[in-house]
Amino acid sequence: MLNITKESNANKLTFGLEGRLDTTTAPDFEAKIKESLDGVTELVIDMKSLEYISSAGLRVLLSAQKIMNKQGTMVVTNANDDVKEIFDVTGFSDILSIE
Repeated sequence: MLNITKESNANKLTFGLEGRLDTTTAPDFEAKIKESLDGVTELVIDMKSLEYISSAGLRVLLSAQKIMNKQGTMVVTNANDDVKEIFDVTGFSDILSIE
């Protein structure tokens, strides 16, 4: 299960993720991102409460990063050690801005 919160402030959009970003929940998150990015120049994905991310979740992040490369910046924040390790192993640490 994945709870997604969305906070918009001018051109900045923040998504908060809680739970698991996997094959079951990734399509919903991807749809929410794609419908929300018009006019956004700063995208923040807060993973403070994210327990797990699968390859499907990584694909969503990559897709969002590609869109944001054209119109602004994307930052992933507050990832736990397990999620950071997945980013390291998959090479996503080099693709994403992680704070």
